[in-house]
Amino acid sequence: MNFMRIAAIGAVTAIMFAGGVEAKTYKVALDGTFAPHAMPKLSGGVEGFNVDFAEALGKRLGAEMDITAAQWSGLLPGMQAGTYDFLVAPTTLTEDRSKSMLFSEGYLDTDFQFVVKKGSAKIESLKEFAGKVIAVNKGSAYDKWARGLEGEIGWKVESYGTQTDAVQAVISGRAFANVAGNTGVAWAVKKNPMIELSYLHSTGKVFSVPFRKDSVELRNQVDAAIECMKLDGTLVALSEKWFGVTPAAGSTAVTVRPGYGEPGFEGYDPTAHTPSCN
Repeated sequence: MNFMRIAAIGAVTAIMFAGGVEAKTYKVALDGTFAPHAMPKLSGGVEGFNVDFAEALGKRLGAEMDITAAQWSGLLPGMQAGTYDFLVAPTTLTEDRSKSMLFSEGYLDTDFQFVVKKGSAKIESLKEFAGKVIAVNKGSAYDKWARGLEGEIGWKVESYGTQTDAVQAVISGRAFANVAGNTGVAWAVKKNPMIELSYLHSTGKVFSVPFRKDSVELRNQVDAAIECMKLDGTLVALSEKWFGVTPAAGSTAVTVRPGYGEPGFEGYDPTAHTPSCN
């Protein structure tokens, strides 16, 4: 898609963290076609959870966030090349990625969730899907995962060309459930009263903010800002606004990690600190 640039203006008065944060402009980027995290507005520009997330970061850093919306495939290379200071696109933290980039602590859980027709029987374990048809987006991570469990669970997996088609299969009765990312299906449910959220399969993975390896100070400043957004309820409010879901107690959106970064991954700094959240 063509580049779309929008300026998210943070508060002029900087909120001070350890070491201080100078008011400035950060060049950040996201995928502008990944609803509900970022998507085109009819009036121009983009909107979504991660757009609001970037603006909230800007306010806490006392900085202007110069947001570029572009194709996902170019975001990580662009950041590594210095085009962007960091990314505000939802980026899953993995062991491999942590070897070449720095990451903040997680700000959202990225789990697998099922969606079913409104009023369907409540499902409390994967085994209860035995004998049922599960619709998936062809070629997605959810397609691979569900097919890998066909023998164990006893469900039948049917693939569709788009996630929208997979959800439609549930609505029409061709499938009992669709499985996809928890935020994406929450957005689908928020827009369609004929379906509802069902079983949530925890992956233990999180969305995190990536940086270049040499951006230690900036990573730590953003990390402290994210901690404040957990403590003051900002992430809860954004989840309720865009996903229609209140994060559970103990979930990543409300749980501050010790140190800087996500424990257990390369680049994590265990230095104790107390964020100043004014």
